[in-house]
Amino acid sequence: MSPLAEKAIEIAKSQVGQTEKPLGSNWGHPVQDYLERVGINFPASWCMAFTYWCFDEAAKQLNIPNPLIKTGGVLHARDLTPAQNKFETDPQSGDIFIMDLGKGLGHTGIIVEVDGHSLHTIEGNTNDTGSREGIEVAAKVRYDQRPIVDYLRF
Repeated sequence: MSPLAEKAIEIAKSQVGQTEKPLGSNWGHPVQDYLERVGINFPASWCMAFTYWCFDEAAKQLNIPNPLIKTGGVLHARDLTPAQNKFETDPQSGDIFIMDLGKGLGHTGIIVEVDGHSLHTIEGNTNDTGSREGIEVAAKVRYDQRPIVDYLRF
């Protein structure tokens, strides 16, 4: 795992439990901060913005450029990420998982640990059921890796 990914995980862990305010609004601090980091200044789905924010904070602390695509769009980030940073199999700690839920919808988060076929993740805009439209930053365990289509590694 790269120093950037390691630091991004550390930062993501510090955000677990942060929620939208009011719940269900896709807004309120710190959600606004995540969204604003990718140039979104209105309530919107924020899982990719959260992931970008974690890597951006990590890059700032390490005094290096953030290699992630600056976007709030999960599938847009996947599409614009260079091929050498995309993997369809073999997830690793520090990877960003990309779910394609159809009709242009996606979900993402950071893989903290791979345990057999289980992925321990930290995700923004999720909830206990693993929704892509949740209310919080949460630590999750994903047993079923469908519909994950790619892993981004930096």
